[in-house]
Amino acid sequence: MSDLHKAAEDAADAAKSTAEDMLDSAQHAARSTRRAANRALDKAEAKLDEWEDELDTHSRIDDLAARAQEFANRSINYVADRSQRARQQFNQATDATCQYVQEQPGKSVMIAAAAGAAAAVLVMLARGRDR
Repeated sequence: MSDLHKAAEDAADAAKSTAEDMLDSAQHAARSTRRAANRALDKAEAKLDEWEDELDTHSRIDDLAARAQEFANRSINYVADRSQRARQQFNQATDATCQYVQEQPGKSVMIAAAAGAAAAVLVMLARGRDR
């Protein structure tokens, strides 16, 4: 396997790894949002239970509970939809990167080298400021 081909594969693997990390972050955000929505719903239910004791009619409480439940469901569905869209975009970016690396291995290696050099310069500059 040529060095150029190996470098192209390494660049594709790095792109895929980055996409997977971003997907994991999106999934973590979705889980966090679901937990927050569930906590908010639990708080709303607890408050509604308190109000139920104070109010004569249950219809207002049922309406508020239904609204809270609908809001929680919409929030969860929104986050799930965004997570799915992010997953699709990450997969598309990974596929496009892999295709580009396969079609343009020379350019891919040059871009990777330039990015590495830029990162090295930034690290050196950051270390210089810390001293």
